[in-house]
Amino acid sequence: MKMEKTVFGTMNDGTRIYLYSIENSKGMKIQVINYGAILVRLYVPDKEGKAEDIVLGYDKLENYYVNGANFGATIGPNANRIANASFVLDGIEYHLDVNDGKNNLHSHLDLGYHKRVWEAKEESNGITFLLEGTDGEMGFPGNKKLEVSYLLTEENELKIHYHGISDKRTILNMTNHSYFNLAGHNAGEIYDHILTLNAANYTPVAAGAIPTGEIASVQGTPMDFTKPKRVGDEIDADFEQLKLTGGYDHNWVLDGESGVLRHIATVEEPVSGRIMKVYTDLPGVQFYAGNFIENEAGKEGAVYNRRHGLCLETQYYPDTANKPSFPSAVFGPEREYDTTTVYKFEIY
Repeated sequence: MKMEKTVFGTMNDGTRIYLYSIENSKGMKIQVINYGAILVRLYVPDKEGKAEDIVLGYDKLENYYVNGANFGATIGPNANRIANASFVLDGIEYHLDVNDGKNNLHSHLDLGYHKRVWEAKEESNGITFLLEGTDGEMGFPGNKKLEVSYLLTEENELKIHYHGISDKRTILNMTNHSYFNLAGHNAGEIYDHILTLNAANYTPVAAGAIPTGEIASVQGTPMDFTKPKRVGDEIDADFEQLKLTGGYDHNWVLDGESGVLRHIATVEEPVSGRIMKVYTDLPGVQFYAGNFIENEAGKEGAVYNRRHGLCLETQYYPDTANKPSFPSAVFGPEREYDTTTVYKFEIY
């Protein structure tokens, strides 16, 4: 395993941000930075053995200061939406940043973990980023110690491991917000990607993309990816759920036992021959088809637009803080936060 550390950029206060490159013997390489614990590049060989970068992102640190689409970012302490930017825990009402209509999205757009400088610890096959969060920060209770590890294996797996402890009961629901295009980060729309989700159900949303609390079957709807299907086949179908979110941007309820690492999704790109298999121990995954990317200047002169990348954000369900029937994302002294997601790459 090869590892290299280089300067990615320098912040206004003089803080250097480093790019960590880890490469295995199969030609797969990941590049991550300690600003936002962001995955900047992910090189994966195609069926001809040519390695290309398959995640959307930027060449310069300054672009990640804005990063409205959250390319490659580690989202926390809570990913996705919380209704009315508030929740009640143990009888106390907590108020969060109102940044998505009347709701909260991704904790805080400027102060969230994707905009923080993390401490980096080099591992034999990757990097562990460390961060401390203070009680009341962004409205969330608890002093927290958090770790996110990016590990690369010789089996062409990118393993992302999260661990967190808090001295108070709090909400912890982190995710990675990478946008994948298996044909290459600058290859355009992802309509021809073939997706399978091992999920017989999903969580329908109301206006504002807040789950209603219902667990609904995907059967007979455009939300059914239980068998391989082109992403573009039904993305613009005359279906109320898709109209509410401009295309796919929903949480799927994953089959199998939560807490157990299991295969939950497969993405295939026929031209390159790349296959991505996703594994997680979490109960849900947000499939977002990049519906709101618009004229975004990216890496190597690329311009990213609508549906040029797709996200598979493993998670606890959106608004679980306000939905007692959903799997709990409450963690604290009696329950440590510990979860793993794996993106494994193969070829046809």
